[in-house]
Amino acid sequence: MSASGHNGSAAPIGRRKGRGSARRADGRIGVVTLVDRLSIGGAERLAAEISMRLDPERYASTLCISRLTDPAGVYSGDIPRQLQRNIEACGVNFIGMSRRRSWELKPWRPLMRLLRSGDVQVIHSHMHGSNIWAVVLGRLTRIPVVVTHEHTWEFSGQPVRQFLDKHLIAAGSDILIACSEEDQRRMIEVEKIPPKSTMYLPNGIEGRAPTPGRDIRGELGITADAPVIGSVGVMRTQKRLDVMLRAIALLVARFPDLRLLLVGDGSERANVEVLVGELGLGETVMMLGSRRDVPDVLQAFDIAAVSSDFEGSPLAVLEYMEAAIPVVSTAVGGLPKMIHDGVHGRLVAPQDPQALADAIAELLADPARRAEMGAAARERRRAEYDLDVMVTRVEDLYVQLLAAR
Repeated sequence: MSASGHNGSAAPIGRRKGRGSARRADGRIGVVTLVDRLSIGGAERLAAEISMRLDPERYASTLCISRLTDPAGVYSGDIPRQLQRNIEACGVNFIGMSRRRSWELKPWRPLMRLLRSGDVQVIHSHMHGSNIWAVVLGRLTRIPVVVTHEHTWEFSGQPVRQFLDKHLIAAGSDILIACSEEDQRRMIEVEKIPPKSTMYLPNGIEGRAPTPGRDIRGELGITADAPVIGSVGVMRTQKRLDVMLRAIALLVARFPDLRLLLVGDGSERANVEVLVGELGLGETVMMLGSRRDVPDVLQAFDIAAVSSDFEGSPLAVLEYMEAAIPVVSTAVGGLPKMIHDGVHGRLVAPQDPQALADAIAELLADPARRAEMGAAARERRRAEYDLDVMVTRVEDLYVQLLAAR
């Protein structure tokens, strides 16, 4: 089921009895967006964006982050206090908690008070852990509508997770959202979740213009004519940066001035650094860490590369498309639906450094084709993956589910 095709007969409506009214006393719909952290990856950022963009005349929005700070009150990851102020400046209520362990109950008290107030009609959670808590807390407090949102995983092994996805999350929520058609298919075929319990909702981003006149290449000491490959994302096993590095090692003999820009941080950074040294790529690979000027950094890329073993509909790829950068990617998850091979970039088999290197070399040798692919990618992003369109679909879904209750 696509987002535009959701209907009353498709969603598992009516199996829970909600106690709340369809509106708050002020006539708005109270919505709680629940996510574990804010600044880990695209899913967390997207959750925050949705909560901030709900129409304030129709929705009273609350963003709840369950692992915002540690017990000493220090923000986790690279979350600045300014971000919380920005969220509140949008008229969004903010609940930040210091949950340390998966089943710790005490930190949930502020959210429980809100859920019991009668001012919340919808709870919308993102990612597996928060999905579990949304169903448990939503059912305990009899919130009328619980929406759970999965942002991809392997959909293989992990029998406990598959059991929870099917028998707790999908069974206890009004709809389970998939971020790609491939993820929805695997929910149904691999996890055996009833099709009527799922729907596909395309991701979206807001097109952010780069800073006029800024020269990122110059700042990084990269010459204007050097070929530059780039990748943005959390450094985790899923991304298979080892495959990307081995592909780059195959290319440096042909393109001695080649540079690889890695934007992001994460648990795999130390392993990436070791492999860079082993492959002799110390002069080629530039690890830029987490950046808040990604639209500017993208202007330095000739080609964006994705070497993941699995993906949903990654926001980084949408950002490449918006920046008119051709994408060379593994053909996994939702990526073949986003990047059409030969139109917006090139698709290759996963775990194949040679194939990845060959596709990159092909485009490096043809600037005109790169420009054509980049323009097509930007046009597609703007037509099909817009954040405002996504938020409108989410708002319509809330109203539809509440009406059906």
